[in-house]
Amino acid sequence: MPSVREASFDLFRALGMTTMFGNPGSTELPMLAGFPDDFDYVLGLQEAAVVGMADGYAQATGRPTLVNLHTAPGVGNAMGAIFNAQANHSPLVITAGQQARAQMTLQANLTNRDAARLPHPLVKWSYEVPRAEDVPLALARAAHLAALPPRGPVFVSVPMDDWDVEVDESYAGHAIARTVQGRAGADPESVKALADRLAKASNPALAAGPDIDASGAWDVAVALAERQRLPVYATPAPGGGRLGFPEGHPNFQGVLPPAIGPLAETLSGHDLVLVAGSSVFPYYPYIPGELLGPNTELVAITSDPDEAARAPMGEAIVADVKLTLEALLEAVPESERDAPDARPDPEPPPDADPPQPGAVFAALAEAFPEDGIVVLESPSSTLSLRNRLRISRPGSYFFGAGGGLGFGLAAAVGVQIAQPKRPVVCVLGEGSMQYAVTALWSAVAHEAPVTVLVLRNSEYAILKWFAEMEGVEGAPGLDLPALDSVAVAGAYGVKAARADGVGNLGATLADAIASSEPRLIEVAVEPGMALD
Repeated sequence: MPSVREASFDLFRALGMTTMFGNPGSTELPMLAGFPDDFDYVLGLQEAAVVGMADGYAQATGRPTLVNLHTAPGVGNAMGAIFNAQANHSPLVITAGQQARAQMTLQANLTNRDAARLPHPLVKWSYEVPRAEDVPLALARAAHLAALPPRGPVFVSVPMDDWDVEVDESYAGHAIARTVQGRAGADPESVKALADRLAKASNPALAAGPDIDASGAWDVAVALAERQRLPVYATPAPGGGRLGFPEGHPNFQGVLPPAIGPLAETLSGHDLVLVAGSSVFPYYPYIPGELLGPNTELVAITSDPDEAARAPMGEAIVADVKLTLEALLEAVPESERDAPDARPDPEPPPDADPPQPGAVFAALAEAFPEDGIVVLESPSSTLSLRNRLRISRPGSYFFGAGGGLGFGLAAAVGVQIAQPKRPVVCVLGEGSMQYAVTALWSAVAHEAPVTVLVLRNSEYAILKWFAEMEGVEGAPGLDLPALDSVAVAGAYGVKAARADGVGNLGATLADAIASSEPRLIEVAVEPGMALD
């Protein structure tokens, strides 16, 4: 009979989960004994970076991804990153070791006292197996749940002495062989009714969310917008971990503001708003106002029942985003409305010393390849980057939808490992970089040639902006003098340089992007929020 370990790795093979991200401890070593040659183990030096790398990898591949953490302390270290993974709808199967069963009741050192409760409420399902023989079945259940809509992280705690226990071959075989499908189309009558409303509306609009990209509905959303002459907005940047529509398309009108009052005001001229692949809405900060104008109706399409249920206004269809948009596209006629006016091109950035972030992003736009991917964690310049790059290819933008820092650098390494033929550029603030800085070591160790562009403004610009918005004065800890990203990167083995302004930045970035090794470039920028 096979051991629990053998059956579990056969399960992972069957599900295509042969890349594992981890930071092992003593309680995980039994799982990793005789690690199979056909698996890859991506080592991270701290658990938040491990989960962040897996998060990026899972999003870039669209498949459930294995994460291996060290009992309670490791799970604790990873909690912020698990928060982001939940917001990103990333299908992570997180395993953690547990003390040997004979010592769990004694609460021997490293016992996870309440393993299943610890990661709540950040996971879809959390479990500690009652018998060693149940481990393969529990892992199968976890993988299927992670991949079912709404996708998200799950957690399984496994006592360290379970892995060598024999399991019934037939019992394990059924767990390994079965498949679970989770795409569900919308009720045809609901789609027909929505198509009729869309066709009859005088000025409808589409709000495109991240699950358009995640579900593979990018081209369908473009076709629908073109057929119905829809102006298209991106859902608010803080909650938009991916792009749902090409931002260089003439129908694209920009990013919706993230606060209640301003968002409703932006949409007030539209009589019908179709929100696809997003919650309604990821608001922050709190600026009160009407949720929706009196002459505006809203219909959301989401695969997440909780997103549908918690929306404060409008109607919702709970179904696969791509399948529903495909059905809607077939049902709507070609509209005779005028096409929306295209956004103007961004103004040339002004000369300044240090340069504004917009000037840095203009240089990046010159060097950015057509198949490039951006992973962004520079909160004070998010809108500026999107306005300058106008990314227009699916699967090309990743942002931590949860808002917790530490996603960007780690996720960029995971995305680069998942997409080795596409260049990945990670854009960070120098403060954001510190939250998962050990991912630089993983980039070198695993030969992930990510390019890291660090914008150094010597402050927490986004927090200063929030302080102004919230009327807070005299808050400490908002300045960041003397952070040397170049020296830190060098210590991890990354070739790094400091750019002197933007004069040669485009060429420097192009050289880094073309390199076969990780590179880091730091450039000083003007302090403050960048909204251009």
